[in-house]
Parts: sequence; C-alpha cells; structure tokens
Amino acid sequence: MSTTILMLSVDEAARLERSLPAAAAQPGAQVLVVDNACADSTRDVAAAHGARVLHLRRRVSYAAAVNAGIVASEGDAILLLNADCVLDPGFLDAARARLEAAGVGSVAPRIVRATGMQVADRLDVLDTAGMVIDRRRKNGLVGHNEPASRYGRRAEAFGGDGACVLYRREVLEACAVGGEVLDEDLQLWASDVDLAWRARLLGWRCVYEPAALAWHVRFYSPSTRAALPKAHRRLQFRNRLLMMAKNDTWSDVRGDLHRIALYEVLALGHVLLRERHLLRAYRDAWRALPAARRRRAVVQARRRPRARPPFGLRPRP
Repeated sequence: MSTTILMLSVDEAARLERSLPAAAAQPGAQVLVVDNACADSTRDVAAAHGARVLHLRRRVSYAAAVNAGIVASEGDAILLLNADCVLDPGFLDAARARLEAAGVGSVAPRIVRATGMQVADRLDVLDTAGMVIDRRRKNGLVGHNEPASRYGRRAEAFGGDGACVLYRREVLEACAVGGEVLDEDLQLWASDVDLAWRARLLGWRCVYEPAALAWHVRFYSPSTRAALPKAHRRLQFRNRLLMMAKNDTWSDVRGDLHRIALYEVLALGHVLLRERHLLRAYRDAWRALPAARRRRAVVQARRRPRARPPFGLRPRP
C-alpha cells in the first residue's frame, strides 16, 4: 500500500528539523510538506530531506491546508502528521499492517507527550490512545496524561487524533463533502473527530495500534485548555455543536437525549459563571448552521444503512 506522509507547516521549520527526518526514514512512504504561506525556511528544510513541497501563497486555515495536501498527495494511504509530532522507527510498518485489514479505514497510534522536540523532552506520559465521543457527544482523548505504559493492547477506537492518524485514501475521498475532506467551516478544532464520525457513518472502523508510536508536543488538550486564547476556546465550543448538527440523527440521539440535555444545561451554567466569552460561540454556531445543514444532507444521504457510531467506544488500559 503506497503511503503519503502529509505534514503541515505554519512557520514551523524549527519543528520540521526534528520531525521530518523521522518521517522521511519510514520505509515505503513519500513525504509531502504543505507550506502554509510560511515566511521561514520550511521549504529549505523540506528539500534538504527529500520531501515534496506544496506551497500555498496565501495563509489558510488548518482544515483548508490539509485538504489541499490531500488533493496533492498520491498514496493509497495518507498519514496526517503534525510538524510537532515525531515518529518512532517502525511506526508506519506497524500502522499500515492494521490498515490492510478488511473494514478498517483508519489507524490511531499510541502518542506519547513531549514538552519539546528534543529526545530529552519526552515524557513518560500518554498523550492519547485514540479519540472518543461519549454519549453526551463530548469528544476527548483516550488516556490523556495517564502513564505511557498503559493502553498496550490493540483495540478498536472511535477514531484517531488529527496530530497523527493513518487513513485509507478511499475513506477520505468518500467522506469529502463539496471536495472538502476536513470541514473548512470548522477551521481547526474538532475537524479530526468530525472526520472520524463521518467515516463511522460510512461503515469504516478505526483500530488503535500501540506498536505505532509517536511523540507529540500538544498545543490543545484538557490539560492545556486554560492557557489558550479565548478565540480558540470559542471555536472548540462552537464546533462541537456544529458537529452534532451535521452528523447526529434522531435515531442516534433518542437513547442519549437525557445525557445530552443535562450536559448542555451544565455547559451553559459553566459559560454563565466562568467563561462568559463563550456565549458568542452559541451565536457563531447559529450563523454557521445553514451551511452545516447543507453538509448534513450530503453526509446522511451517504450513510450506511443501520450504521450507528459507537459512542463511548475506547481502548481499555
């Protein structure tokens, strides 16, 4: 299975100096670096390690840049890889072996946390063992901040985190709406879990493979959220609502309606008492709802009969 490792740089040449060699060393893969209108030496770093470069003349969102990279890629499988994520040797062989199984559309690796790009910056703490959407429709990282030795068994997961996840090309193409694999209205946060949700609606499974190991300097997580700018927190809050509006149906929701309603009441209480700036996220979600509904019509028309995403599914420690 031919594979493209798709890396995005937003003035991240210094990170690519560390992560790109590890990606280029994976056997049987071509590396494509998306230069998102970078003003640094991204193109020089990519060329030094034999990577192809897609240069975007205008800075666009994360989702739009990754979509451009997917169109420009050539592999039967595509590894979405952040510039701040370093692959261990043997990563791709382990992940690709799982992707070749029938019905598997994506592979979520074991991702361990790091505070920087040096080997000395690596922690003995798990970043994620895949993503989960619980029955309240709250998405999260499996095993985040738990000991790195946990989650050592291969298992099914809801989906893989966008920092490092391997997809079949045919799954990405089937999930695309209006030519967009990642929903560009979401811009950034939750665009990965939204994609995983759509893949589930089409009947594809995700497998967590602990032998595929990577190290990641995470920008946004439950443990870093408080330090993020308000605009990022509002976008994340808004995108959860849009994701539900696009992907959920009454048949999916009715068994979880009490859980969802309670969570929404508690979330609103939190907003009113602790983060009033998030009130704008409700307005923003309302304004984006017509476009989400148009996308919804396409997504639901393609849905596999009787497909119901396994909310709450997560690998066990």
